[in-house]
Amino acid sequence: MESNNYKILLVDDEPDILEFLSYNLKKEGFQVSTAGNGKEAIEKAKKFHPHLIILDVMMPEMDGIETCEKIRSLPDFTDVLISFLTARGEDYSQIAGFDAGADDYINKPIKPKVFLSRVKALLKRTGRISSDDSNPSTSIITIGNISIDRERYLIIQNGREFSLPRKEFELLILLVSRPEKVFTRDEIYAAIWGEKIIVGDRTIDVHIRKLREKIGDRFIQTVKGVGYKFVDVD
Repeated sequence: MESNNYKILLVDDEPDILEFLSYNLKKEGFQVSTAGNGKEAIEKAKKFHPHLIILDVMMPEMDGIETCEKIRSLPDFTDVLISFLTARGEDYSQIAGFDAGADDYINKPIKPKVFLSRVKALLKRTGRISSDDSNPSTSIITIGNISIDRERYLIIQNGREFSLPRKEFELLILLVSRPEKVFTRDEIYAAIWGEKIIVGDRTIDVHIRKLREKIGDRFIQTVKGVGYKFVDVD
């Protein structure tokens, strides 16, 4: 897909920032829509159907964290890419963002070239899974009582179907691709976020915790000082 086919929704309560970022994205051929607050962003997202949403954290009426949670709760937006753009770089803010379902975190101020590089890197990761998507026999992975539908981004467990945010889904796919293998933190960062993307130290831990809450604690084991592995306990 060429860059001018990608739709990006920018959400910030500062008009100057919206104008500046929108100008640079449009210059690269992206389709851009803007919103000045969280409530407006949700309505714009429903009509615009963006591939990527870039959200400021601190906004009036509805902040970025709540906006992200509400967007993720909508059936059509479980796998849309969401990145926070904010001047707040504290760990607690990043953890709250990832808890809400964000895929990335970009600190501002940021130079246009760096911003565009981060956006393109995010979009390149859309739907990236190492297995061959064209093979129907691998579209559903089953291990123990968990089935993973890679085409629909769904988890089926004990007759219950539920979806996961994109990064949680990709992390689960990575772990189940080689049960009992211990994936180091560096391997996970490179496979899920990309080597050029800088994320907080707690990012993996947050995503692992969210996965455990949804599929159960016993499947993903921590190997202290090394990383994580998926265990087929059934």
